[in-house]
Amino acid sequence: MSGGERKLVIRTTDMSDDMQQDAVDCALQALDECTLEKDIAERVKKDFDKKHGPSWHCIVGRNFGSFVTHEAKHFSYYYVGHTAFLLFKSG
Repeated sequence: MSGGERKLVIRTTDMSDDMQQDAVDCALQALDECTLEKDIAERVKKDFDKKHGPSWHCIVGRNFGSFVTHEAKHFSYYYVGHTAFLLFKSG
């Protein structure tokens, strides 16, 4: 999944700008280093657990629906290229 320029689209977020940038940076690194979507999600989740405390959840893919409960200021839904990321803290 590595490659050149990937368009970033933030669909909805309530994270701080710094945390959102960290989410995008983690996603880009995971996309460059992992092949499977589940491995990309695991990488982002573990990075966020380490940097921002547990318990983060990450869903990665091209086609999924969701309805989740999350902590305030700890939610983001964004695209890097054609890949969607749903990242949130709950628990």
